Amino acid sequence: MNDCISSAVDDPVDDAVVMAATRRWIERAVIGLNLCPFARVPVASGRVHVRVSHARDVETLAADLHDEAQRLIDTDATAIETTLLVHPYVLGDFLDYNDFLDIADAVLDELDLDGELQIASFHPRYQFADAQIDAIENCTNRSPYPILQLLREASIEQGVAAIGDADAIYRRNIETLRRLGSAGWHALWSGNDSAPVSAAQ
Repeated sequence: MNDCISSAVDDPVDDAVVMAATRRWIERAVIGLNLCPFARVPVASGRVHVRVSHARDVETLAADLHDEAQRLIDTDATAIETTLLVHPYVLGDFLDYNDFLDIADAVLDELDLDGELQIASFHPRYQFADAQIDAIENCTNRSPYPILQLLREASIEQGVAAIGDADAIYRRNIETLRRLGSAGWHALWSGNDSAPVSAAQ
């Protein structure tokens, strides 16, 4: 289902390769399929901060997440709206990644950021609890590499207020992927176009 894009890796990969795959995913899936209706404006205005983590263990990844959460909360939303922490070398197994989300939430608690930031999860092998592993709807949260996204609670509240029904986004995304189908999903990943996102090494 997801062999059209990358996965977590063992051998070193040039950060530019990781960034290019992430940009392509943002452009073609997140924005192109409108999986996140709030993404287009911050991407277009360069307010999406992407960092490639070189962590190879959960302790180092947690430290990187700590740093990026602190950076985001210390930076005005007009400069950085959201952060993607891409970690290609750790948590390639989805169950391990899913378990790490408890640690990620603990990092935010340690920084006393509960209610200010939250984490969205994306993974090459993402699987919803009620879905089969090869179900197309899993692709709504499947990314080229494992990603932890830091979101501002205030931005989420504003977006939900504008839409009125947050659950409608999930339902619409499932319908979009089912209409697209596996062949359509795979067809997204040809070519090399990219969206403008800022990078940090």
